[in-house]
Formats: sequence, C-alpha cells, structure tokens
Amino acid sequence: MTATPATTKTDNEADAEATAAEESVAVVTDTATDTAAPAPDGEDLDDELGDDLPPASPVRTAIGTGAAAVVSGALGLASLTGTWTGKVLSERETLLGQIKTAQGGSASTQIHEIYADSWHTTAAVNGGFALLALLVGAFVLARPAFGAPDAHPQPVWVRAVALGGVVLGAIGLLLSVGMYFDLFATLPSTGS
Repeated sequence: MTATPATTKTDNEADAEATAAEESVAVVTDTATDTAAPAPDGEDLDDELGDDLPPASPVRTAIGTGAAAVVSGALGLASLTGTWTGKVLSERETLLGQIKTAQGGSASTQIHEIYADSWHTTAAVNGGFALLALLVGAFVLARPAFGAPDAHPQPVWVRAVALGGVVLGAIGLLLSVGMYFDLFATLPSTGS
C-alpha cells in the first residue's frame, strides 16, 4: 500500500482562502442588512414593509374586467347567430299569427301575421343582445379612464376581447335594425 502524501498549504494559499471566505460573508451580511435591517427607534418592521406592498384590488379588477370582456364577446356572437330565446319568441309569434288568421283573411294579412311578426321578433331579440354586447364592451374599454390611475393596466387580451365584443355588437345591431325594418329583404307581396 502506498500512502498519499498530505499536501500542506502555503501561507499565501491559506490567506487567499481566508480572504475569499471573509468577502463572501461580508456580501451575505450586506445583503441581509439591506433587507432585514432592524427598524430605527423601535418601529415595527411590518409597518415599513407594508407600505411597499401593492394593493390586492388590481387582481380582482382584472378578473372582473376580463369576465366582462368575455361576456361582451359572447353576447356579440349571440347577436349574430341568434339565441334560443329569439327562436322561442319567434315561434310564439308564428303561432299567434296562425291563430289570428285561422278563420281566414287576405294573403297579405297572413304574410304579415305569420311571417313578418316572427321575423321582427327575432330581429328585436338579436338587437337586444347586440346592444348589451356594445354596452358591456364599451364599459370594459372605458373603465380605465375613470377613477384613480392604476399601477397595473388592463391586460392586452382583455382589451382585445372587449373590442371584439364591441365590433360584433355593432355589426349585430346594424343587421338587426336592417332586419327589423325590412331593409335587406322585403316581405313577399301578394301581387295585388
């Protein structure tokens, strides 16, 4: 068996290691004193740190405006595609028109009672959804202009979805008005 000779450190190497250790301790101490220095004159450390913490409300506001933006987009889409409520009310108007004209009536009366009222009811319901989409989207977009300036601006996706809801609502409102006033397609005439 061969023994490995022990290495001895020279005085210069030992001094260099000791100096490096002291410097690392000094850096850690400086960092610790910057963040955890005792409060002067017996003040609580929590009072000093409490002033630097951001308020909790921006997160809550971002969630509310994000949800409102999504609702605006969904309402705008519903105003273009139609809703179950619009379909039910439209069919109700068709049924009422059939009941009114069951005993007879002119062709133009039947067209108006059975088809026109149903058509206009669908347009009114879709227009209501479009108007709601416009109002909710405009509220989300205009909200930062009111109140105290916020340190956390609205996320980009919230503004984009709200703007999409406003655009879809505006298109839906234009289509609903045109449909209600028979601007895009007129009712069939009886030829008389």
